[in-house]
Amino acid sequence: MNTSIDLPTRLLTQLSPWRNAATWRIAFSGGLDSTVLLHLLVSLAKTQTLPPLSAIHVHHGLQAVADAWPDHCRSVCKALGVPLEVVSVQVQPGASVERAAREARYGAFVAVLQSNEVLLTGQHRDDQAETLLFRLLRGAGVRGLSAMPRQRPLGAGYLLRPLLDVSRVELEAYARQQGLSWIEDPSNDDHRYARNFLRQRAFPVLTEQWPQAAQALARSAAHMGEAQGLLDDLARIDLAGATTPGAFDWLGLPSLELAPLQALAPARQRNALSHWLSSLTTLPDSDHWCGWDSLREARDDARPIWRLAGGELHRAGGRIWWLSDHWLRPVAGPVEWPLADEPLSLPDNGRVMLGGRIPAGPLCVRYRQGGEVMELPGRGHRDLKRLLNENAVPAFVRGRLPLLYRGEQLLAVANLAGLDAGVDGSWQLNWQPGSQDRGLS
Repeated sequence: MNTSIDLPTRLLTQLSPWRNAATWRIAFSGGLDSTVLLHLLVSLAKTQTLPPLSAIHVHHGLQAVADAWPDHCRSVCKALGVPLEVVSVQVQPGASVERAAREARYGAFVAVLQSNEVLLTGQHRDDQAETLLFRLLRGAGVRGLSAMPRQRPLGAGYLLRPLLDVSRVELEAYARQQGLSWIEDPSNDDHRYARNFLRQRAFPVLTEQWPQAAQALARSAAHMGEAQGLLDDLARIDLAGATTPGAFDWLGLPSLELAPLQALAPARQRNALSHWLSSLTTLPDSDHWCGWDSLREARDDARPIWRLAGGELHRAGGRIWWLSDHWLRPVAGPVEWPLADEPLSLPDNGRVMLGGRIPAGPLCVRYRQGGEVMELPGRGHRDLKRLLNENAVPAFVRGRLPLLYRGEQLLAVANLAGLDAGVDGSWQLNWQPGSQDRGLS
């Protein structure tokens, strides 16, 4: 095989649907894979009309030797005429350095990537095979065994892996033919990292017995990807019945109607919820799904919570609700409102506005402490707790509902019909809760 001719053609075929993108950004570590990818793209740009190329190098700072890598990447990119952005990140301490570094790296990519831009990474067929075997040994399901998708949304743009059909041997052959130089990460020789052990100890033994092992495993990952696609289609069908409008859609929180989910078989419930949660949080492992069982089976008057990595699922009013970000932090009050004709920002709770004729002050916003009483026309004094029950306000909202006070008089409860306006209807209290972090993308 003449790799130097074959690789550019194969790469161009993979990238042909994306030639109208605004920019092709190359994730450039300086290692073999990204060096070959960068060189291939620069070579193709000489004879093909391609989007503008640029590179991004993420500096993790995990090893002293890595401090020289940004300069190496700058030198390579300067020689090839490709703009380079170097981004330094802080890797959070944790049980898995590999995972923490990956999260920091992809966080940097998300911050840089703009709409209609694509990020090209250099993972190849051997990486795909290693990923499948690694996840298989961890007991992953179909979604995990799909390994690395060829493309997926990332931030405002897309992530593409155009070399997944190319072996490391082919990449090395191309690099040597072109006289390329690249960085060898010394941590790749550390067998304490699971992927290094698989790459250097397990795979040589496997390929000795089965020379096509990497190709076969990558093919299995593709089959799993097709199976996951079918499961995603089924999840969308099942979620359609649960994605119904509700009285509290104005909260801006992701929610699902519970009854349609309860009618499904347990496996379909987990599949639908996994699909729904996948953009919001890291999915739970098999043992942790007992939290869903508890949430689903709880009494109607209970307040069950399923805590996950990126937030919490609450059950209220026949629905399940996803809460994260500021919704999990306590609110602080009271907040004085000296200029009531202007919106008032509430710490970790959005903002409130008064529409119509501003009531006489001084005004302030408080939150429920218990024992509040509100005077209503024709009904006299009513306990706030009972009024919230009458309006079926979800429990997790009650402590965040802005209450408008003048002195010790409760004037209004934001956004609840019949409670949010003055007696004569000349003004109204509106609350915008503020958007929460929508989690993963």
